[in-house]
Amino acid sequence: MAIFETKYAGLTLRNPLIIGSSGLTDKAKNNKKLEDAGVGAIVLKSLFEEQINMQGDVFMQSSDFPEAADYIRGYVKANQLEKYLSLIRETKSLCTIPVIASINCYKASAWAEFAKQIEEAGADAIELNIFYLCTNPDKSPDEMFDLYISILEKVKKHVTIPVIIKTGKGFSNIPRLANQLHLHGAQGIVLFNRYYRPDIDVYKMRVISGEVLSSPSDLSDTIRWTALIAGLVPAISIASSCGVYQWNDVIKCLLAGAHTVQICSTVYKNGTEIIPKMLKGIEEWMNETKYVSVSEFRGKLSFSNAENPSMYERSQFMRYFSDKK
Repeated sequence: MAIFETKYAGLTLRNPLIIGSSGLTDKAKNNKKLEDAGVGAIVLKSLFEEQINMQGDVFMQSSDFPEAADYIRGYVKANQLEKYLSLIRETKSLCTIPVIASINCYKASAWAEFAKQIEEAGADAIELNIFYLCTNPDKSPDEMFDLYISILEKVKKHVTIPVIIKTGKGFSNIPRLANQLHLHGAQGIVLFNRYYRPDIDVYKMRVISGEVLSSPSDLSDTIRWTALIAGLVPAISIASSCGVYQWNDVIKCLLAGAHTVQICSTVYKNGTEIIPKMLKGIEEWMNETKYVSVSEFRGKLSFSNAENPSMYERSQFMRYFSDKK
């Protein structure tokens, strides 16, 4: 019988499948259904710092008392935070698998103290979904690194549960980021976040929302950086995310070095029935290839273990096109 158990950021999961932070995980009863479908852990829908600030501003626009600004913003924030703490408590009362809270933030001071309340509410870990879109040409890349480290350090001072960082691809040196996060106390890193994507309506001449869900073509970047980080920063736990649609995608990420794999878009498109199908496909592959446990093959094709690791570093198509002649 295949053994799916895996370790991730200090947590023990019954299998590597994690439901990523999304509308799929915004209700306790839905989270129980996901557990029953077979996932190993759940990341709750993110609490967005930006959204809370915007709601406070909306209330202010309708207020006749501008001097009450701080009180109104504080009330809005407290109300949203309490709803989130209730989601944690309710989910923990129904589920036995690890429940990971998620905060989408870009300011260190905004969430450090709230992280302690998240821990007290019963969350097994915190995923910091950090993103700051820098549009200032005078800011250096090091300032962005410092932002991530600052948020991480301040949150770590308030909690004892594992802290995981979810990041995007917008860094010139992702291995350095992963290494610095590890050195400053992050137990895990999620590769990658999928940010809001703008598009343009050429007839209405306006900016609109682009595709929300990931596509299978996104998996290539996920595999590349999973393998590189697993080989270059082996001490940090990795969750591969973005472009994972089928059971063989999960195996590819595990072979590259991931400890877990976050899925979201495939569940939106295929329903929760994709979860047992994935687990069955993984088990059948393990039986066919004679692997008893996930730990036996995890990382076999990471940057440090692959027979030809330069394949992960290749960025040009020169050889591909020359071979087509």
